[in-house]
Amino acid sequence: MIKKYLDLLSSCDVQTFRAGGKGGQHQNKTESAVRLVHRPTGITAVCRDERSQHLNKLRCLGILERKLAKLSERPKPRITTSVSQNQKIKRRKKKRFQAQKKSQRKKPQIDE
Repeated sequence: MIKKYLDLLSSCDVQTFRAGGKGGQHQNKTESAVRLVHRPTGITAVCRDERSQHLNKLRCLGILERKLAKLSERPKPRITTSVSQNQKIKRRKKKRFQAQKKSQRKKPQIDE
């Protein structure tokens, strides 16, 4: 697992920065947040959850690995289906019923 991460890390640019946000003095003074940019694809992953830069780097590698795996996934081919004749008839009946209901909402016309 570590060898796989080392191979991935060798093809990435590592940037560290201050995490910012809530957390007080510790978060404002230490550069524990990590951003990894995968050079071949340009995908970035950012982690600033932990207090330790090393733990953030490990988490960031995991995030980047999942993003790369998702990129290489192929979606399943879509199976086209058609609506059955019975369903079409039911839909038409329902539409007719709704139209009749709406037409009954109109004010009656008074003929003189």
